Amino acid sequence: MHMFTEPERERIRQQLVSAAEVDARIVAAAHLGSVAVGRLDAWSDIDLALCLAADADLKEVLKDWTQRMYRDHAAVANYDVRHGTILYRVFLLSSTLQVDLSFWRASEFRAIGPKFRLIFGAAGESTPAPEPDSMDMIGMSWLYALHVRSSIERGRHLQAEHMLSGMRDNVLGLACKRHGVTAVQGRGLDDLSKELRGRAADCLAGSVDGVELKRAFRATVDFLLDEMRHADGALSAKLAGPLNLIVRGLDEDFEK
Repeated sequence: MHMFTEPERERIRQQLVSAAEVDARIVAAAHLGSVAVGRLDAWSDIDLALCLAADADLKEVLKDWTQRMYRDHAAVANYDVRHGTILYRVFLLSSTLQVDLSFWRASEFRAIGPKFRLIFGAAGESTPAPEPDSMDMIGMSWLYALHVRSSIERGRHLQAEHMLSGMRDNVLGLACKRHGVTAVQGRGLDDLSKELRGRAADCLAGSVDGVELKRAFRATVDFLLDEMRHADGALSAKLAGPLNLIVRGLDEDFEK
């Protein structure tokens, strides 16, 4: 076994595109991901969107394409992810290459955001990618904060770190939205300013020691309060008191 190379990846990509072009059940295809926007690098995967003909049987198409991946491309596992009616079948090859094949209805085959490049066939009018909701991220942040506190107080430090990570992810989502970079799967975090990247690093707990968790929690609460002021000043003013009270309560417990 060996790690995949860029020429190997491109050979597999072309083979899959060629297979789609001769499959009468597939009427259009597009590149998704980094290749669609000219950002391909040595670690990029293969991400193909396949548009099914109106009379195509999805189960049969999935069966045939799955067999192809295992038979011809050394797949070792696959996993399905759904977004509405779109099915993404993700394959892991023995070379560690990831291949995402998504199967779309013709009525929904269109660009959702910039990472879509038509290969053949036709696509509907593009639609903007949905924006993450600031209120959802704020709500999840303070909810996670409550569970960080209770986990630390109960001496359940691994659980506290888990809750702190969820809180941090939502706070960083707010920062990403404010600065116009994607928050999905952390893809835009390294595009934030040096200052914000530093603040994000401060929110990481260096260990599951109670004192270190408390320090990282304080940094995350401060970061949240700053981002909330930009997203919704009135709500930030309401939440500042309870959030600071949570942190002060932990301070007092550690001083005892």
